[in-house]
Amino acid sequence: MKRALFAAAIAAVACLWGPGLRADTPDNTLVMAWQFDDIITLDPAEAFEFSGLEYAAQVYDRLVTYDVNDVSKIEPMVAESWSVSDDGKTFTFKIRDDITFHSGNKLTAHDAAYSLQRVVKLNLTPAFILTQFGFTAENVDQMITAPDDTTLVLKTDKAYAPTFVLYCLTAGVGSVVDSKLLQEHEVDGDMGHAWLRTNSAGSGPFMLQQWRPSEVLSLTAFEDYWRGAPGLDRVFIRHVAEPATQQLLLERGDVDVARNLLPDQIEALRKAEGFAIDESPKGGIWYLGLNVKREPFQKVEVRQALKYLVDYEGIQNSVLRGQMRVHQSFLPQGFLGAIDDKPFSLDVEKAKALLAQAGYPDGFSVTMDTRNTSPTMDIAQAIQASFAQAGIKLEIIPGDGGQTLTKYRARNHDIYIGKWGPDYQDPHTNADTFAANPDNSDDAPAKPLAWRNAWDIPEMTAKTQAAVLERDPAKRAQMYEELQREHQQVSPFVIMFQEIEVIARAANVEGLIWGPSFDSNFYWKATKK
Repeated sequence: MKRALFAAAIAAVACLWGPGLRADTPDNTLVMAWQFDDIITLDPAEAFEFSGLEYAAQVYDRLVTYDVNDVSKIEPMVAESWSVSDDGKTFTFKIRDDITFHSGNKLTAHDAAYSLQRVVKLNLTPAFILTQFGFTAENVDQMITAPDDTTLVLKTDKAYAPTFVLYCLTAGVGSVVDSKLLQEHEVDGDMGHAWLRTNSAGSGPFMLQQWRPSEVLSLTAFEDYWRGAPGLDRVFIRHVAEPATQQLLLERGDVDVARNLLPDQIEALRKAEGFAIDESPKGGIWYLGLNVKREPFQKVEVRQALKYLVDYEGIQNSVLRGQMRVHQSFLPQGFLGAIDDKPFSLDVEKAKALLAQAGYPDGFSVTMDTRNTSPTMDIAQAIQASFAQAGIKLEIIPGDGGQTLTKYRARNHDIYIGKWGPDYQDPHTNADTFAANPDNSDDAPAKPLAWRNAWDIPEMTAKTQAAVLERDPAKRAQMYEELQREHQQVSPFVIMFQEIEVIARAANVEGLIWGPSFDSNFYWKATKK
């Protein structure tokens, strides 16, 4: 009966999207306009896109979490407490005994162990977050165990800083899945993966109701959620690519929240009655990835030249007003060891000299895979214009988020423009992807951003691996500072901006939580006045 009522509610909300209509959204439903075409999968062992991880944060609980207002504070979640052995290699977690999955199954330490083992055994894109601790498909059943229903034991291969291990468990791969439900849907030993790509098996505040890629995502409240029932019964999210359409829908009362508005639209809504603007600094880093398989990018002078062909300040002040700030290093502000050095600015003559030195005095032609939404297209067009000043003919190849990411992950791009968000609140999360590439072969088991751009860097990889083992915070911060300054000069990454998420909402909507990362955005405390 409840499923039928929810389907009727979705149909009623969908009617609001017709032309020329004016209607307020239902009192018990949060309706959101958002660009979420990057969702490829709903399985938290595979999800590695911004929107997919935000979805997972609504549907799954994780072993541990952190205070969104002070990320230095790691907090209990499914694990109510933990301890670390004297040698720093064994973590023992006490699992809550009052959590129930959406299926009605009781959550136990066995589910928590299965969830982590499953990530390692499936070995999909985000698995490296766990496998970096020495877990393999062959040993993980011995290194991650549940001796009883309330005890989880995790053993690492080395003595890492305890906070590093815990921060990794706050990531999407730390989501606890319903092992009994997945075993019922297992096919050919896939641990329920094929089924979970389009279904859910969580214990979080919301249950998945429907997902149609690049169209609709709908959730319904889990009334028996252990931290209290959500403030609203339903969440209905519609993929709306155009910011102008998002603004119109919000102004008409057809949606409660618009997620992807442009600066002029935000300023107009600031002045309008009945709306509120939320600003949330994020760890998202916007960058260009230059594929070193392509001949021009094998020359460090070419890579440097492109860094002098971006009008950082101009883009910040015109296209991005209030939505991003210029940032040119791989660690976001707020992380241990972050720097605020900005060695590059638009300097066409310097770029031309570097190109001539590299053997390209007349420039060259190149393509850039670009998500066909704002502000990505707007940034890309500005870069296209400034590149042209040095003779570089840049062809923009638009596509949806899934298309551009798939091509990028296969190393089939020339240039990729996109953003990278930290997987956890420790500097290794970005250092390990921007500044490490232990295996540059096409079939490498780990495929960080340096790998995606075919950048073979054994010496820098060694420096990155040494930094994560340093337990003295001051020494560790210095190592990351030095690493970033070297990276700025030689890497095939043009790092440009750090994101500020700006959200427009109806003023009667309160309680939405916009954290420092997209997987710390939460809907369950939202209410309507």
